[in-house]
Amino acid sequence: MKIVVVGDTLVSADYMEEQAKRLFPGIDKEIVKFDWEVTTKKEFQKIIFDLEKNGSRARALSEPIMKELERAEIFLGHFAPLSEETLDNAKQLKLIATCRGGVEHIDVEAATKRNIPVVHVIRNAEPVAEFTLGLILNECRNITRSHEAIKKGLWLKTFPNSAFTTVLIEKKIGLLGLGAIGKLVAKKMSNLGIQVIAHDPYITKDQLEQEGIQIDLVSLKELFQEADIVSLHIRLTDETERLVNLKLLSLMKPSAYLINTARAGILDEDAIIKVLQEKKIAGAALDVFWQEPIPEDHPLLKLENVTLTSHIAGDTIDAIPKAPKLLVNEMIAFLDHGKTDMVVNYNRINWKGWMP
Repeated sequence: MKIVVVGDTLVSADYMEEQAKRLFPGIDKEIVKFDWEVTTKKEFQKIIFDLEKNGSRARALSEPIMKELERAEIFLGHFAPLSEETLDNAKQLKLIATCRGGVEHIDVEAATKRNIPVVHVIRNAEPVAEFTLGLILNECRNITRSHEAIKKGLWLKTFPNSAFTTVLIEKKIGLLGLGAIGKLVAKKMSNLGIQVIAHDPYITKDQLEQEGIQIDLVSLKELFQEADIVSLHIRLTDETERLVNLKLLSLMKPSAYLINTARAGILDEDAIIKVLQEKKIAGAALDVFWQEPIPEDHPLLKLENVTLTSHIAGDTIDAIPKAPKLLVNEMIAFLDHGKTDMVVNYNRINWKGWMP
């Protein structure tokens, strides 16, 4: 069996290789490892943003990697892109795995057409869920606004949202998406005694209850109409791009807030600027942007009713380093049992198991 491992600036190829050795114990494995786009973290952030915005064709793999992929059966990577052209070259490939949650760098549709499972891992689900809670508290209670005002010599007691300030126990949280992060946010909110509603067409109330999550599932329209705080937790796809548009935002209460720690492309940029400028909602907190870093002349920077953070929701010292181990754990579970929530195209492939 041949496994190709591709590390990068953030995830070591050596550690990925070490974890890949746990696959198929007792079977001879040829593991070929590469480092891809090893540069400074600052430069690599530009590469990440390019892939997240423009997809698998935004960057290319080197010729040596492409050559080794011709006979590879398993691919393990982090941000290394797999376009349809690359998959055409990898005719023996039977399993793709990436040690991150987003899969914009992989042409999942092309993999699905070839009946190749794409396994990912939500390495930073807990950090992002915690950060989401922090943004909610910060936006609703004006923590950052008060801090910045004090530094400027001001002792403010009123803010743009002062007419709506109350405790979270009095609010209803609406979650768009119940993947690993959405579920964690739901559990944390429920544990605090806060009412939670959610919209996710791919999950049922029975499935949630089996995981100990007691929340109400509602339609997309009801979510935006009823929630006091709408938090976005869906993957960016062709179907979800600009899903949260002016029509949906216009359904929100004047006292409601929008939180986005997922992907900027889910949210219509012009629409969120418009509702904030016109104060149609109480405020927003955004950790992701349509261009990163956010341009110096961006309209959001002029607004007082929005909290902005620099795409740091998933940044903890242990989230990325432990990702290859978590990924291989998911791969083993999938290969042993034929199913895992971490196969992004599971319902669209004809998987009957595989043993070399």
